[in-house]
Amino acid sequence: MLYRLAKIVSAPFLHLLWPTKATGVEHVPAAGPAILASNHLSVLDSTFLPLVVPRQVRFVAKLEYFTGNPVTAAWMRATGQIAIDRQSPTAAQDMLDAAARVLKDGGLFGIYPEGTRSPDGRLYRGKIGVAWLALATGAPVVPVAMVGTDRVLPIGATVPRLGRIEVRIGEPLTFTGSESSARDRRRVTDEIMMAIQRLSGQEYVPAYAPRRTPEN
Repeated sequence: MLYRLAKIVSAPFLHLLWPTKATGVEHVPAAGPAILASNHLSVLDSTFLPLVVPRQVRFVAKLEYFTGNPVTAAWMRATGQIAIDRQSPTAAQDMLDAAARVLKDGGLFGIYPEGTRSPDGRLYRGKIGVAWLALATGAPVVPVAMVGTDRVLPIGATVPRLGRIEVRIGEPLTFTGSESSARDRRRVTDEIMMAIQRLSGQEYVPAYAPRRTPEN
């Protein structure tokens, strides 16, 4: 209920200031579990992707977003996001376990396989957590490309600029293999990243993105 109310209240304001074009929304399953795997250009990605998807999308977010700015904390709770302590030695597994629970309950889980925001607008090599999640749960993976969010709020900026945003959603992908196989996890991750690259048109970098700034 809070998620729907927050979306109803915020959507007209967001669309007015940042006109958002969405293509391929019909590829998001109307019911049942699915993984939305997106490129990651800006902290705004987690705002504008759920904006165009009819169903609730849940992400994990660092614990500080729930304990710092009260407005941000209220928004995170209202939209059903999941707090993770990223300083914990088990943070990566905690994230995957939380995501698996969302999918087991038939929900949509949003994930950024690059693991952090792109420092230069290029698409970097994906981390294998997304593949583990897909293979362990059997949920389809829906590739997503965010376009323009980095121009609206670049890394290091605190005030969004006016601009247009586009969300491109591809056809669901299903995979076979074992989540315990490193080869299968790498293969599936690479296939997901190539699907994202075809949607986004970004230059692909076969290396992990450097963690130069705090990720969202």
